Amino acid sequence: MSIRTTFALLTGRITKRLLTTFTGGGSSLPGKIALKISPNIIKDISQHYDVIIITGTNGKTLTTRLITNIFKKKYNTIVSNIQGSNMVQGIAGAFIEHKNRTDEKKFAILEVDEGTLNKVVEDLNPKYIIHTNLFLDQADRYGDVTKTYELLVNAAKKVPDAILLQNGDLPLFNTVELPNERKFFGVDTPVHPPKSQHHCPKCGGTLSYKTYTYSRQGNYYCKSGNFKRPILDYKVTDIIKLSEESSTFRMDDATFKIPVAGLYNIYNALAAYSVAKEYDINNEDIKSALLETERVFGRQERINIYGHTATLNVVKNPVGLNQVLTLIEAVEEPMTLVALLNNRPADGVDVSWLRDGNFESLLSQNITTIKTGGISKEVMTERLVEAGFNPHIIKEYDNLEKIVEDLKHASTDNIQIIASYTAMLEFRKVLKDKKII
Repeated sequence: MSIRTTFALLTGRITKRLLTTFTGGGSSLPGKIALKISPNIIKDISQHYDVIIITGTNGKTLTTRLITNIFKKKYNTIVSNIQGSNMVQGIAGAFIEHKNRTDEKKFAILEVDEGTLNKVVEDLNPKYIIHTNLFLDQADRYGDVTKTYELLVNAAKKVPDAILLQNGDLPLFNTVELPNERKFFGVDTPVHPPKSQHHCPKCGGTLSYKTYTYSRQGNYYCKSGNFKRPILDYKVTDIIKLSEESSTFRMDDATFKIPVAGLYNIYNALAAYSVAKEYDINNEDIKSALLETERVFGRQERINIYGHTATLNVVKNPVGLNQVLTLIEAVEEPMTLVALLNNRPADGVDVSWLRDGNFESLLSQNITTIKTGGISKEVMTERLVEAGFNPHIIKEYDNLEKIVEDLKHASTDNIQIIASYTAMLEFRKVLKDKKII
C-alpha cells in the first residue's frame, strides 16, 4: 500500500471520528478527503478483498445489508456501505476502517449507484456483481432503462472475470451476450397475472408469462421467437405468507423469513441468498441473519411519533411507489397519510413519474387526513386530488417541522409516511432535532 493511501486512511479515520463525536456522523466527508489525498485509494485497498457489488434501481441498500449480515455469520473482516452512500466518496469511505490482516479472508460488500459503476468497477475488480432489477428511475439523469442497462453491460465487460448474479425474472437482463459467467435468480411461483401487456425486448412482440410477480418480472417467453427466461440457479419456490410485518417463503428446499414486508423484499433476500450459496454459507446461518435484519432507515422504518406508530417509506420511482402503496393498502385500521415530495437532483428533477403511482388503490382505505409537504408539495396534492381524494382532508405544509408538530394531534394511531429521498432525509432530521429518533 502506498504512503499516500496510508496517510489518506489515517486522515479519513480521524475525520470520521471527529464527525461521529460532534455531529453524529453520516457525512461523506471522510471519503472525499481520503480520495483527495490518494485518488488510487479504492484500487490500493480493494485488492485485499473479495469484492461483491450490488447495483440496480431498487433494493440495493437492503440487499447490501442482508448480504453483510449473512457474511458476518462466517467471516470476521467485512467492509460495507450499508447506510446507502453509493457514490465514489461513499465507496472510498467504506474502506476507511480497513485493517490489512493477511491471515483471514476479507470481503467488501458494496452498493454502487448505476451511474457510478463504470467509474469504480475496474479499481474494485469484483468477484461478483449482483444486478437486482432495472426500472424507470430519474429519467432526467439516466434516460430509459435500456440506456441504464448499457451502463451495467459496459461495466461488466470491463471486468470479464467477475461473475454476474442477475435477476432472471427481468427480460432486459437476458438481451445482451456478455463475456462474464452469469447465474440467475428468480421467483418460480405465481403471484398474480399481469394487468397489461408487456413487449419482448428482442422482437417487440407480446410476452407471455407462466408465472408473474410485478413490473415485467416472471417466467416469461415470447411466442414470436426463441426468447425466454433463462434457467434459474437460485429461486423462490413458494411464498408462504406476506403480512404487514414480515415475509415467509421457501428458497429451494428451505423456509426463510424476513422481518420486512413486500414481494420486492423477497427478491432482495433471494439475491442475498444467491451470493451466500456461492460461498457455501449454510442455510441455518442465512436464516438467522435474515431474521436479525434491522429495517433500513426510510424503508418500512417504524417510528413512535408522540405516541403514534408511524411507518416511513422512501419512494423514488413508480415501481417502488406502487409496491409501498400495496403495503399501505393492506393496513386495516384508520390512518393518517403524510406524502412528502422533493425534486432535488438526488430525487430526480422530473417528478412526472408520480402520475404512474396507483394512489387510486388507497381510496377504499380509512384515511382520515392527508398532509403534503416538500418542495413539490403542490404536485403531490394535485395527484392525490386527481386520484379521487377529497381536497378537504388534504392540508399542504410549507415546512416539515410544522407537519411533525401537527402529528402530535393526529386523530389516528397509525401514520403512513411516503417521501422522496431528500424529503425523507429532511423529515428524519426534524425528528432527530426534536429527539423523537
